[in-house]
Amino acid sequence: MLGIKVKTMNNNDDSYRAVVTGGAGFIGSHMVDLLVKTNYEVIIIDNLANGRLSNIEHHKNNSKVKFVNADISDYTLNLEQSFEDVDYVFHYAALADIVPSINDPITYHKANVDGTINILQAAKTSKKLKKFVYAASSSCYGIPDIYPTPEPSAIAPEYPYAHTKTVAEQYVMHWGQIYNMPVVSMRFFNVFGLRHRTSGTYGAVFGVFLAQLLNNQPLTIVGDGTQTRDFTYVTDIVDACFSAAVSNIAQEIFNVGSDNTYSVNYLAELLGGEKTYIPKRPGEPDCTHADITKIKELLGWYPKVTFEEGVKMMLENINLWADAPVWNKNSIEEATKDWFECLGND
Repeated sequence: MLGIKVKTMNNNDDSYRAVVTGGAGFIGSHMVDLLVKTNYEVIIIDNLANGRLSNIEHHKNNSKVKFVNADISDYTLNLEQSFEDVDYVFHYAALADIVPSINDPITYHKANVDGTINILQAAKTSKKLKKFVYAASSSCYGIPDIYPTPEPSAIAPEYPYAHTKTVAEQYVMHWGQIYNMPVVSMRFFNVFGLRHRTSGTYGAVFGVFLAQLLNNQPLTIVGDGTQTRDFTYVTDIVDACFSAAVSNIAQEIFNVGSDNTYSVNYLAELLGGEKTYIPKRPGEPDCTHADITKIKELLGWYPKVTFEEGVKMMLENINLWADAPVWNKNSIEEATKDWFECLGND
């Protein structure tokens, strides 16, 4: 197990120092992998609410990787000590999922908004800060009018999770403006890949489908399955964040997507297995599709992992979902009851 105290780094070392909040989580742990591969010193801050030490266990003998078990929304903690002479901050820590955000919006606001302000304040103390990278969400667009959806599109979050991520993004950009902090916000589209959470509330389609597939249960397809999603592989996501961090670009917002969109029926076809259909849910777009022209032009970034390659990797590692909850029509109906009640009114 990794230690929980941050040690003073060797100031004579030529490597850069980065903080990754939520670094034991799904996306954050992949960010840690990339930074370690690039010879960065990494300080992981995570309270393990969603993250798992197993995601970063392979770094336990690396003296350049430190773990701090802390709740970023706790203003009584002295987080500044972890940000001393930090060059880069990658802020992934957040609560996700739609249903629990509807049931407990205050907790979501505390984690996603208050937590972000706390990290911004801590990052502001570093005299070496080169870039603050915020993990935003494409859910800020709600149900867009334009596809592919460009960054200037209307902001219209449909549920508390999306709203808190949007408010936090506004704080990030505001801190950049007021305090002259070099910030960028990366709006992720439908991230999937290894280490995605395998337990907890009803949520992302991959976790639901893989557990069902493992247990010989039909895949529960929402609506008629023709809705499409801009499924983007996790290593492409962190590669985009790294590209933004080391660039000379700041005070900008970027979409990060696969440059395509795929139907849920196609995903089910790639996975195999029986299918069953459940009612379409309110507040969900029929399509998510990022316009990534801006990130291509300004950062020279483009996605590298195809959807089919990503799905193949998930299937090859399907046993990682052996302990995941297995959802069916009845349990999904119960889990999404508040969703329909709160978002079903036109």
